[in-house]
Amino acid sequence: MADAPFGRRVAVRVTPAGLRAVRSGDPWLFDGSIASASPSDVPSGSVAIVFDDRRRVAGVGLWDPDSPIRVKLLHGRGAIEVGPTLWSARIAAALDRRQGLVDDPDTSGWRWVHGENDGLPGLVVDRYADTLVVKLYTAAWFPHLDDIVAVLVEQSQAERVVLRLSRRVAAMGSHTDGTVLMGDVPSMPIRFTERGLVMEADVIAGHKTGHFLDQRDNHALVRSMADGASVLDVFSSTGGFSVAAAAGGARSVHMVDISQPALDTARRNLAHNRHIAAVARCEVTDDCGDAFEVLERLGRERRTFDLVIIDPPSFAQNEAAVPRALAAYRRLVRAGLAVTADGGMLVQASCSSRIDADQLATAVREGSIGTGKRVREVRRTGHAVDHPIGFDRGGYLTAVYAAVASGV
Repeated sequence: MADAPFGRRVAVRVTPAGLRAVRSGDPWLFDGSIASASPSDVPSGSVAIVFDDRRRVAGVGLWDPDSPIRVKLLHGRGAIEVGPTLWSARIAAALDRRQGLVDDPDTSGWRWVHGENDGLPGLVVDRYADTLVVKLYTAAWFPHLDDIVAVLVEQSQAERVVLRLSRRVAAMGSHTDGTVLMGDVPSMPIRFTERGLVMEADVIAGHKTGHFLDQRDNHALVRSMADGASVLDVFSSTGGFSVAAAAGGARSVHMVDISQPALDTARRNLAHNRHIAAVARCEVTDDCGDAFEVLERLGRERRTFDLVIIDPPSFAQNEAAVPRALAAYRRLVRAGLAVTADGGMLVQASCSSRIDADQLATAVREGSIGTGKRVREVRRTGHAVDHPIGFDRGGYLTAVYAAVASGV
């Protein structure tokens, strides 16, 4: 049925709740849903065969003894062969879902595999021109990594494959984050295009896989509304929103980020696009510092901007952090409204998977109370086509666009 690495498998028997999760298509089987596992000492990445209460195969996944998500499920409807044939089929299906991007001559940076949502839990693959970045969120993929890379190269003819690791996986020490698995080690960041705009990605040491590909659609929306505007880009990172706003005709862009290297990258990304007249005309300034503190200082200075974009990192790493995260969003909204001009637009984004769109919209409304500003929700956005949502907890990205006016 399935060839396990090192010739070993683990038989997993689950609780009734665990069996319901498997049959519902949930890709995560937590340790608390496992009644027994035999043998329990098999290495990470071994094939886990999940049995129901009648000793029938209910599902198949990869065993991860170092994670609370003990089994990364690949299939929840009986038996399935695990190995290169399965990887090839799943990766090809993921590519097919993205044909609109794959065929776009103006976009060479996109997510090819979105983990659980593409049937490969804990595995992400991003493409930047001829470079592929494989990011692992579980050590269960290490025994299968050579096969995965072979399939990716066969289906893409990529020139380079780079391995990136989540903090938890990197801390295990068995592999090094930023290792080049195939091709030459890049001497500089990889340049790629996003809807005709030239960007760079530090695929070896940059945040995530080198760029925030998930915000592509929001970048385009900001570009469409930036003509003649003064723009504030908070948590600007490597400048995706700033470059888009400048290309859209913004008269000025002010970037805020705590990382000077990120701001330096953003400056380079703007420079890569100076051949666009609108970008060349745009006045660009920046603040390196804590976003909350910089926003509050700009408010005290009575600075205002026509378009304010606030795109923070995740504030809710677990369920217990949700109240604190919502309070942080409300605080950001209050500070952001203080620097949004009358008649302007506030864009509040969230990449916290435990904060849904309704909660974020509520935080925007509640954050406006007592500010002397009225907000009217204009639009909500979510995931782009290359970041599909395949199960209930698979979503994380949302943004609220709110028109701002004086009043109570």
